[in-house]
Amino acid sequence: MGLTTYLEQVQTGIWHVPAGYLPADYFEGVSMAGGIAVLLPPQPADAEVASRVLDRLDGLVITGGYDLDPASYGQQPHPTTDQPRTARDAWEFALLGGALDRGLPVLGICRGAQVLNVAFGGTLHQHLPDVLGHGGHRAGNANFTALPVRTVPGTRLAALLGETVEARCYHHQAVAEVGAGLVVSAWDADGVVEALEAPGDNFVLAVQWHPEQYLDDLRLFHAIVAAARSYAGR
Repeated sequence: MGLTTYLEQVQTGIWHVPAGYLPADYFEGVSMAGGIAVLLPPQPADAEVASRVLDRLDGLVITGGYDLDPASYGQQPHPTTDQPRTARDAWEFALLGGALDRGLPVLGICRGAQVLNVAFGGTLHQHLPDVLGHGGHRAGNANFTALPVRTVPGTRLAALLGETVEARCYHHQAVAEVGAGLVVSAWDADGVVEALEAPGDNFVLAVQWHPEQYLDDLRLFHAIVAAARSYAGR
């Protein structure tokens, strides 16, 4: 199972260097669900490189992180939008495109949901407080907000999680216009899109919240690992 990573300046001991990294709870979720995690740091990307990487994977998790470059969905940056991480953006779009072409199972988490939506031609709200009038989806100081989320009947997500789920949220951006070919599979009480999926037999699912923050509930990790096993068996 491939998991995308950050590429940021990191300090450890006396060293302060650019580094690819990922919080451990992401790959712990994969491991606890029976998968084998492979980290995929941002690197020069094109379709051929992405294809060679994907040849060795049975599933792809696009993880959380900093905001997408608004240029990727035709907007100018909001003052609160993060400085672009264009190398990571290009890497994840290349991996996602290759994964979709070959039917590789995909799970998006937070930023991963936004990558999926933009890849399908959708747009993002760059700062939810401007839309909703409050900042309840991102409390700040690394404190995740527990929000009730309702799934959409008939979706893959509803079959996995039931009618409702308590989501751990930490996001100031969210899906605005939904990408063509995707369906919304969960909303919160504010009317914010909290999950997307692609209809059909292939596993393509993304949640705006952070399931890795609550590893007592591994249902999403079990689902992507099971889909990866099925893919490998084919």
